[in-house]
Amino acid sequence: MINDDERIALFLDYENLAIGARDGLGVTPFDFGPIADALAERGRVVARRAYADWSAFDEDRRLLTRAQVELIEIPQRLGASRKNAADIKMVVDAIEMAFERSFVTTFAICTGDSDFTPLVNKLRELDKRVIGIGVESSTSALLPPSCDEFLFYDRLPGVEPSQAPRRPARRGRGHAAAPVPVEAVPVTDVAPVVVAEEPVVDEPAAPVEEREVGPIVTTTLAGLQRHADGVVLASRLKRAILRKDPTFDEADHGFRSFGELMRHLEAAGVVELRKGSAQGDPEVTFPQDASADDDAFRLLVDVVRGLQGPRFRPQLSGLKDQLRKREPGFSEKRYGFNTFLSFAKAARARDLLAMDWDEDTGDYLLRVPD
Repeated sequence: MINDDERIALFLDYENLAIGARDGLGVTPFDFGPIADALAERGRVVARRAYADWSAFDEDRRLLTRAQVELIEIPQRLGASRKNAADIKMVVDAIEMAFERSFVTTFAICTGDSDFTPLVNKLRELDKRVIGIGVESSTSALLPPSCDEFLFYDRLPGVEPSQAPRRPARRGRGHAAAPVPVEAVPVTDVAPVVVAEEPVVDEPAAPVEEREVGPIVTTTLAGLQRHADGVVLASRLKRAILRKDPTFDEADHGFRSFGELMRHLEAAGVVELRKGSAQGDPEVTFPQDASADDDAFRLLVDVVRGLQGPRFRPQLSGLKDQLRKREPGFSEKRYGFNTFLSFAKAARARDLLAMDWDEDTGDYLLRVPD
């Protein structure tokens, strides 16, 4: 999807990643290898910088040095609050590089902290592609939608969790802090307790549920065909899917490549592939099967006719469930319609149904014309 000449600058909010991997996956020390491999598949990494107080990560420091990562030291001095120092330094360096290194086309921001969302938005304003990388259990739901693509560290090849992923309680910063044993603090040294306002807690990203991949593809394909001129190539289709869901990965659905996924959907009759302008990048469209469309509209008309009565007209809401009682595998997306409403409106445009908006029910009422 990304050309080989992409030039990537990598910035790691290391404490967020390392602590998130430790608490969420039981991975310690943090394994940087899977991130390096994922970015190597996407282009040339021309800069690698990691930000942390490295006195707390002795073993990690040695591993990162061997991986040619530049370590930026942000010491946490006693008596001073510097919890945002690493974040601020990382943001300043990223913006400086965006202006001074015009050859850098892509920024990989490795963190799950929503505090970096303004940085991501600003980089995209500067016409830079942004790839986010974070541990799923410690990634804010606000961050992935801001990126062009988001990779969950948990799902990268080579990551081997030593425990079931979990979601630790997190503070507003997005870093999971290790608990301090009460007995370790002498009672005589305890300062008066000041009750502060409860910090805002980032909502972690929702777990990825098992989803049918067909509707994801067909919904996006239908949108591209409606709003764009010309043919839709497989490469363009995947870019559009990633713009909708930066965490999309065909491997999550059991396919080794996007082309393999397309061939599977073609065999299932969901899409049709034609020779494209470049080898390995076919044109994707919906099967030109008028009889299948006729069968779908006929099913809709039969169901509406069976439900309507002299003084009763079925509502659009719940009608899809009635169709599935007749045909369990029914989906309007198989026929190129983004929603069931658009499918019903297509039937109306063909004079197969009448649809009227009803203010009392707040829904469309349907009937089969005489």
